[in-house]
Amino acid sequence: MSLFQTPIPNPTPLVSAIVLNYRSPRDAIRCIEALKSQTIADRLEVLVVDNHSEDESVGWLRARYTSDPMVRLIEERKNVGYGRGNNTALAFAKGEYVLIINPDNTLPRNGLERMLESLQNHTDAAIVGPALLYQDGGIRPSARQFPSIIDLFRKRFFPQTWQKNYEQWLETVKDKNEVEVDWLVGACLLMRTELLKSLGGFDPRYFLFFEDIDLCRRVHLLGKKVLYLPSIHVLDRRDRLSGSTVFSLLGRKMTWVHLVSAVRYFRKWSA
Repeated sequence: MSLFQTPIPNPTPLVSAIVLNYRSPRDAIRCIEALKSQTIADRLEVLVVDNHSEDESVGWLRARYTSDPMVRLIEERKNVGYGRGNNTALAFAKGEYVLIINPDNTLPRNGLERMLESLQNHTDAAIVGPALLYQDGGIRPSARQFPSIIDLFRKRFFPQTWQKNYEQWLETVKDKNEVEVDWLVGACLLMRTELLKSLGGFDPRYFLFFEDIDLCRRVHLLGKKVLYLPSIHVLDRRDRLSGSTVFSLLGRKMTWVHLVSAVRYFRKWSA
């Protein structure tokens, strides 16, 4: 249960955007402001969860958004992880659609409207997500096939080869509006709220990592599609754990969180 909640925003939104913050208030504010500038902002509510940052995050967010009718701030009593944190806000979501967006992602002004149009036009799709671009113009590999243990090994030990193969695939889809894929990185995903709630949200057994792959697998089991939208570009931040090699990760706490999630994922889906 959350420790503190600001007043309920728009009572009849079309889209509920969930921003999960952990020690990144500047990014969170940038993300929220981009959401408030969307072409369909008048049909949007923003649910911001602070995952017990224990830094200046709560103070900054309270000062800026406590009186904002579009934004609701929810504070967790402890760091409950990525899946649980998003699930906390999902319980409050009033919109017909829900946007899961990381604080270090910035939507273009018409980004949400275009994502919504794509989801509405494809009744057989459950999840849509945009291309994620770094500030230097590079594209984050956010649309992928379901991984095998060998795939993870290749990515960690031979990252340049893995990246080259991915870039070759990107060349084949860059001019398309939608591409059906196995899964999308959970940095910026749009879904129907009822469907996500019916699935129980993200599997809370993953503290961090693999919960997005798991969600997409459950969607596929329902006979629904996951669509990558390469023509919609969302700004993303390059520095992240999941894109590092094994050698650069050794000794870091999040390495072991990643490994635990990997073990749980492969145990669950190989059974």
